[in-house]
Amino acid sequence: MFSERIITWQRMHGRHDLPWQGTRDPYRIWLSEVMLQQTQVATVIPYYQRFVERFRDVDALATATIDAVLSAWAGLGYYSRARNLHRCAQVIATEHAGQFPRSAAELERLPGIGRSTAAAIAAFAFGERAAILDGNVKRVLARHFAVAGHPGASTVERALWAIAEQQLPDSDIGAYTQGLMDLGSSICTRSQPQCPGCPVRTTCIARRDGRTAELPSPRPSKARPQRAATLALIRDDCGAVLLERRAPAGIWGGLLSLPEFEAEVSDSDLARQIELRFALATSVIEPMEPVRHEFSHYSFVMHPRVVRATRTCAAAEAAGVEWLGPDRFEHAALPAPIRRLLELNVARETT
Repeated sequence: MFSERIITWQRMHGRHDLPWQGTRDPYRIWLSEVMLQQTQVATVIPYYQRFVERFRDVDALATATIDAVLSAWAGLGYYSRARNLHRCAQVIATEHAGQFPRSAAELERLPGIGRSTAAAIAAFAFGERAAILDGNVKRVLARHFAVAGHPGASTVERALWAIAEQQLPDSDIGAYTQGLMDLGSSICTRSQPQCPGCPVRTTCIARRDGRTAELPSPRPSKARPQRAATLALIRDDCGAVLLERRAPAGIWGGLLSLPEFEAEVSDSDLARQIELRFALATSVIEPMEPVRHEFSHYSFVMHPRVVRATRTCAAAEAAGVEWLGPDRFEHAALPAPIRRLLELNVARETT
């Protein structure tokens, strides 16, 4: 059987030493599953370890401020995950007495937990016989059972879910679930799959028919939109940088970032807009090199300009605005590209 071969292979060749393995704690399993969405394991591990040191359980996460959560998440990307994580912890603490629901169906009702994530938590923490379908598993099933079409298309996804449900073993659900993930991560990779080491190679249709390169079908191509903006890196006489709190929803929601202006704004207009927006007398010093950052759906080209502001260093901060000195950059809730810009500017200022 397909599932039996996956289980046997996982026990012998799968991953067993990841920091979130060897536990039935639904909090740690949930945290790892959310972090692993669209993020590689090697990237997740240090973030996961720091996160559980800072927020040891669901109650600690629920009582933390959103700024503290975003700060711990900064650099991991897809920040809606962090906001949903915080909201979900609060729901578990207030509506479930701090205890995770034990079924995939109940878990799926919580903020930020989709069908596959709910199934993974239920399988690993509570042993429920529930099917997962993350990106790696979609690739394994699409190749093995020759399911054509882009897995993100609704009809293709429904077909893959049906297969995932059909292949569930009667027991050893944890080893099977982990095995599917491990197989997609290490053997049935997107390019150059290692078919000789695959435990289900003898029944894989894509391997038999020489279709591993075409399955699963790629996302239909379309022009990638581009957005550009001027970012004002405003520094005062004490070396602190002005940062704005972004709106809770949207890209970099809830994080601190540099104020944005039109991409083609002139130096004089930029100074005038900063004066109106922040009541600061400023002078534009020089532009920095443009920086391109790729989001999932568009490219963002940032044109930073260093701006010198005159203000009293001990002046109170306006609502939604913070002045941060370089000693606070490391632990602030900043998007990774913005943190790199600030660190680069500091390095330039000190050379």
